[in-house]
Order: sequence, then C-alpha cells, then structure tokens
Amino acid sequence: MMDKELEMRAAMISAAVEKLLPVVHPEELYKAGRHLVDSGGKRLRPSMLLLAGEALGVDAAALAPAAVSIELIHNFTLIHDDIMDNADVRRGRAAVHKLWGVSGAILAGDTLYSKAFQVLGSSPAEPKLVLDAMNVLSRTCTAICEGQWLDLEFENREEVSEEEYMEMIEKKTGVLYGASACMGAILAGARLKTTQRLEEFGRLTGMGFQIQDDVLDLTAPEKVLGKRRGGDLVEGKKTLIMIHALDHGVRPDVFGKKGASIEEIEKSIAVLERSGSIEYASTRAIELVARGKGALDVLPDSPAKALLLDLADFMIRRRY
Repeated sequence: MMDKELEMRAAMISAAVEKLLPVVHPEELYKAGRHLVDSGGKRLRPSMLLLAGEALGVDAAALAPAAVSIELIHNFTLIHDDIMDNADVRRGRAAVHKLWGVSGAILAGDTLYSKAFQVLGSSPAEPKLVLDAMNVLSRTCTAICEGQWLDLEFENREEVSEEEYMEMIEKKTGVLYGASACMGAILAGARLKTTQRLEEFGRLTGMGFQIQDDVLDLTAPEKVLGKRRGGDLVEGKKTLIMIHALDHGVRPDVFGKKGASIEEIEKSIAVLERSGSIEYASTRAIELVARGKGALDVLPDSPAKALLLDLADFMIRRRY
C-alpha cells in the first residue's frame, strides 16, 4: 500500500515539476538541473510534506508548489554532494558534473536552489503562511550546509564521536525531512505546537533514514543501490557503523582504501557484520523512527496520519 501511495504522490510531484521548472533558455542549464530531478527517486521528502498537509485537512494539489520546492532543494544538495565527493554515478545515471562539467553542475545546483524559493512563493496559501514556510526552508538550507561542512571535517579526523555524528546527520539529512513535515503543517495553518511536533517527526525519521542509508551502502546489492557497494567504507566515511566498529577495536582493511577490490570490500563488510556494528546502526535507526512516530500524537487519526506512520516505517524498512 505504501508503495502505491508514494507512486501516486511522486507522479503528482513530477507533473508539478514539468509545470514549475520547465526547460527554457539556456536549455542546457535547465537540462542539467532537471537531470537528477527527472531520474525519479522516491520523492520521500515532498511526499512527507503532502501527507502532513493532508493530515491537517489541506488538499494535496494546493501543496504542490511547496512539495516541488523541497524536491528542488534536495536535488541541489545531491548535485553539490557529487561534486565534492567526485562521484561518477547517482541513481544509476551519470552525475551532473560528469555530463556538464563542474562549473555547469554548480550553476545547475544554484539554479535549483533559487528556483525552490520562487516556486514556494507561488503557493496559494495566505502570504504570511508562505513567508513562514520560506523562513523554515532558508534556515534549513543553512543547516544543511553546516552538516555538510561537518561531514567534510570528519574526513580529516581520526576520531569522531557518536554524538558528533548524530549532530552531522541531523543537519545534513534530518532537517530537510523536518522542514518537509513542518512546512506542510504551516501551510495548513496549524498551531505552533503542531508544526513543532511535525518538525520533530520529520527530523527524527530523517535521521533514521540516513543511518539506514549507511547500512544499505554495505548490505544492498549494487544493482539496487545504483552505485558501488561499500562506497562509504573505501572513502573512509565516519558513519555510525564505523564509529561503533572503531570504538570496539575493529578496523576493516579497506577503510579509506579507495583502490580496494570487490573481494576486499566484501571481506571487510563481513568483518563489520560479525562485529555487530551494522546491527547496532540498524537498531539506532529503529529507535529514532519510533521516537519520531510518537510526535504524531498531536494529529487526529486519519488516513493521512496512518500513511505518515507507514512512511516512517518505510524509511528503515526499505532495501534501496
């Protein structure tokens, strides 16, 4: 059922993208900007915004511009992430900078960033509510940059604590999910307590989503991932899995070894499985999502609320 509901909302968001972000002159700029947007993806963040608004009685169509703004910000971050990581592939397709060059990719990402606010400004809600939503989105973008900076800092450090890692994923990933749910509530005219609780729901489940992403990097097949399995491991990323492993005296041979073979990577993944580090991360993701779901007590029971709860479970149940 969740898959069908997500597909329906993803189709609505894709149709809105066609209308709100057309490919215009100069065409290559907009083609570059639309490259990842048009590759599909799960559209989890904008779907969360739609469901939050629906749970508060707003028609999803009225929230389409806000949902698109969230999707554009998300894709802006992906383009810039791939540049910083020098990644070749995203969602099974060539990364934007591999097709249009680094300069073109930076411009494409910047265009998505600025267009997101323009699109959000076209929302049919009361101007004050739209302004409040814009303030949330702008603060969120700043936090995402802070989180990305922390992630870069961690690459040059031997030790990163679990507390530091949690702060990083809260800013890099959690806040955009928090903004999604919060903005849906804001544009529905919800009370402050409700918007705060929706933000908490999104932020915590988003953190669980990120930890699950780290788990999937080591456990999902490459064909499903759309990129090389164990990429975080050979890049030397300080994920929760690695923090736990290092704290327990386990250091896989390929950690930080970018030229590692597939066989070497698989052996190191097996070491992390035996150490209990992958299971530990999965457990932490489940705990965060459970806390996030608790914040939805502020909403009355409805089909949309039930879908939000299902979406939270999907964040850590997914295998891709």
